[in-house]
Amino acid sequence: MFGAGTFMTCKKIKMKEKIQESFEKLFGENPFLFRSPGRINLIGEHTDYNDGFVLPAAIDLAIWFAVKPNDTNEYRFYAFDLGEHYSQPTGSLKPVEIHWANYLLGVISQFVKDRKTVPGFDCVFGGNIPAGAGMSSSAAIESGLAYALNHIFNVGYSTLDLVKFSQKAEHEFAGVRCGIMDQFAVMFGRKGHALKLDCRTLDYEYYPLDFQEHLWVLVDTGVKHSLASSEYNERRQQCRAGVEVLRRYDSHIAALRDVSPEMLELYKSELDPVVFKRCAFVINENMRVQRSCKALLEHDYEEFGKQMYSSHVGLRDEYEVSCAELDQLVEIARSTDGVLGARMMGGGFGGCTLNLVKKPDVSAFREMVTSGYQTPAGEHPEIYEVQIDRGTVYLKN
Repeated sequence: MFGAGTFMTCKKIKMKEKIQESFEKLFGENPFLFRSPGRINLIGEHTDYNDGFVLPAAIDLAIWFAVKPNDTNEYRFYAFDLGEHYSQPTGSLKPVEIHWANYLLGVISQFVKDRKTVPGFDCVFGGNIPAGAGMSSSAAIESGLAYALNHIFNVGYSTLDLVKFSQKAEHEFAGVRCGIMDQFAVMFGRKGHALKLDCRTLDYEYYPLDFQEHLWVLVDTGVKHSLASSEYNERRQQCRAGVEVLRRYDSHIAALRDVSPEMLELYKSELDPVVFKRCAFVINENMRVQRSCKALLEHDYEEFGKQMYSSHVGLRDEYEVSCAELDQLVEIARSTDGVLGARMMGGGFGGCTLNLVKKPDVSAFREMVTSGYQTPAGEHPEIYEVQIDRGTVYLKN
């Protein structure tokens, strides 16, 4: 929802203080302060809405919130990075044409639908998560406000309740049928750890990312997700179509995570060729998550990198959600010494590549990228080095 250039200039600035100062100028003193992180997904793309496995982690880029009840019958918002205001009466929650407001209104709607009273409040929010780069700025916004309302009004929801509310907000007000991974990672993130999530049961485990010699580096293609929402929903439908066919032969199949590669191949002729490719990707991607977790436990980062490259090939050729710019950046990474793995990250059709790079080789990697790639606007790409950080948290009031 915000421009990458703005975020890079803000990255080293104390955003918490800026958000608090902005709130005090607009609405008054002593707001409650919250921080809600972005996330990267190490591996396990498009598996979450297929009841599969994912391996995300919260990062040190985030959205900060200043929130306080206002004793009025209005919800009043200020998007700090855009310099835009929006307000809506408390009794008339509905989606609006101002896109960013829907992420917030959708969260309030979930509380209200659950018969909770949400009095009027003021909210200023902003941060340094680049939009359209696959780091889930939308989930950070939804989760941050859900966490804030739960805290301020002492509603008593569990963290998992808030995750589900945030997901439904994106479904119902933003119109994207996302899986649960983004909101889960944003809420449950742990500093220095990846989170393996079973998207069917919502069981999860933490895997330490005790990197001493490696860094996660993201490169932004400069291509925004113009096709992502419609294509995302189409991929969901294609996966569902595959399940419906395979269920004829095994009634226990509820999602693609229940299908083995051997079974998919056995009934290949029953499936539309495109549906077969979509299913093959998801099934193989679930297996890559399992192999990657094993590699982390064994500190085998070379193997982890191989799984990343394999994931990208599947996203490009089977799920067909990559683009020429993403593919070019992955090939640059593959040809650069010290890069163990690279892949596109997020819904696809733009955004960032995720790269696992040895620390001594990060500068050389940056040089290879800036000399070998230009964005569609003819500019050098934004490059981000991210640390693994904690999930959504209350700071103070």
